[in-house]
Amino acid sequence: MISLGLIGFLGGLITGISPCILPVLPVIFFSGGVQGARSDEEMQAEAQDPGADGPDEGALKTRVKSEQKTKRRASARPYLVILGLVTSFSVFTLLGSLLLSLLGLPQDVLRWAGIIVLVLIGIGLIVPKFEHLLEKPFSWIPQKQVNTDRGGFLLGVALGAVYVPCAGPVLAAITVAGSTGQIGIETVILTVTFGIGAAIPLLIFALAGRRVGERVKSFRKHQRGIRITAGVVMIALAIGLVFNLPQILQRLVPDYTAGLQEQFNSNEQVEEALAFGGLVNEQNEQLTNCTPGDPELGDCGPAPEILDIQEWMNTPNGEEVQLAAQAAEGKVVLIDFWAYSCINCIRSIPHVTAWDQAYKDAGLQVIGIHSPEYAFEKEASNVSNAIDEFGIEYPVALDNNLGTWTNYRNRYWPAHYLIDANGTVRAIHFGEGGYAETEAQIRDLLKEANPDVQLPGETDTSDTTPELGSTTPETYLMPTKVVNYAGEGDYGQGDRSFTFPAQQQQDTFALEGDFNLDSQGIRSDDEGKIKLSYTASTIRMVLGGSGTVTVDDGTGPREIQVEGNPGSYLLFEGDESKQGELTVKLGGGVDAYSFTFG
Repeated sequence: MISLGLIGFLGGLITGISPCILPVLPVIFFSGGVQGARSDEEMQAEAQDPGADGPDEGALKTRVKSEQKTKRRASARPYLVILGLVTSFSVFTLLGSLLLSLLGLPQDVLRWAGIIVLVLIGIGLIVPKFEHLLEKPFSWIPQKQVNTDRGGFLLGVALGAVYVPCAGPVLAAITVAGSTGQIGIETVILTVTFGIGAAIPLLIFALAGRRVGERVKSFRKHQRGIRITAGVVMIALAIGLVFNLPQILQRLVPDYTAGLQEQFNSNEQVEEALAFGGLVNEQNEQLTNCTPGDPELGDCGPAPEILDIQEWMNTPNGEEVQLAAQAAEGKVVLIDFWAYSCINCIRSIPHVTAWDQAYKDAGLQVIGIHSPEYAFEKEASNVSNAIDEFGIEYPVALDNNLGTWTNYRNRYWPAHYLIDANGTVRAIHFGEGGYAETEAQIRDLLKEANPDVQLPGETDTSDTTPELGSTTPETYLMPTKVVNYAGEGDYGQGDRSFTFPAQQQQDTFALEGDFNLDSQGIRSDDEGKIKLSYTASTIRMVLGGSGTVTVDDGTGPREIQVEGNPGSYLLFEGDESKQGELTVKLGGGVDAYSFTFG
């Protein structure tokens, strides 16, 4: 039990520092932190002696006692907000789906209730009269008014209903248990410790907000302005949740915890402890014959059935897709487990849709198994909107009860199971990455099924990161994820000036000129240069914006026109891997993100 609690805590802690917490941070800072700060009047009252003698001693004592009570209530606000968030997240994750099913309510009613509460509290902070209206229904309860200054716990409950952490094996185990009703002491321990781990960074942020509110004089003096700001931020979060803006933000921010998550998720002890999240049966017992992420095709046993599906999308008249029928037609099948609010899945989907477009005429059938993390992800309309947004054209099955998920003993979002034309699982991959390996396996199985098949070229959205050590590692340029930088000075966000070093190490890059660095990449409006020392046969660069990039690999300058959304552009291609240098000059209006090598 202790090891399970530790695993839950560490999994939650990693989630609590990941990019998926960013949308709720402004609310935590203002409403959980700054609003909990003491005003000038409260701090002055603290300095007064409650035992002073005088004609108004009784009145003074009463006033000081009231002010001390107000101070304690304000000081407790950050803790109440986070306590409410942990409580509601834990309860809703484990029991929300079951309770809503019993009551016959829509599965996303909790999310919408949370959004409505955020809006109401936000309006109450901005308009005092509206706040009084909110209090009236509760006026019969002595001393229990729903004052928005005091309602930290209620705010936390609302945030817990709408807060969507990043996916991972811990959260998967919790979700499976909650959706299937297999809730035991292990699941409760895992859920509570995960919630505590995820909440600690948020509590630190809330306490930092309170400290800022107490230290910065303008915050202490302008309590009314703080209330209005908190209300606006809260309403903005609610509106953003309605239009899925937090997901867009998460897609734009590099996942700076990816390496940490990978180490945690691939730990043997973690995998063993979470094994109760999937059930072993005759259909899936051979899946352990394969090592997830192995680039070589294996024999993982017959593909388990796709079962307990609530609805099929992107099929004629909603007809189900049967694996036996796909095998009868000699098709290779890629099963993709995903959930539409999972940021890991969001970053993976473009690769899956590209494979579908490239290889469906050659015999590939992609099947999306939408296995929800949260109750609101069970709503067919929400999934349908996500399918349209992501441009998914292949069949998608709504696995709301996680029947197929459990039948595959799955614990990850995303997860890929590659099935050959005979109905045998040949490869498994958990999580993001490994796209080049997966695509190579798809191509091999298509050729195996039909030696005469004419395959198109590899998709340009694939991950071109080669095996470690064989070429220069993938090189990111954004300060938040920079690797292989050989220059001197601060490589931080903002405007920076650089000069090339006198000597540059192999497999590194350096800058010269004036650049602007942000969390996504770099830009130079004054034709700044990048010198790259590489080991590779092929070099590509992810570029965006609009303008001209000039590349000189020693054979003379060559111009590349960059247009539209960020994409991968070929800089250099040779017959074999070699060591060399090239210089890239960025024209104004061009954004540079990374180099990839092959």
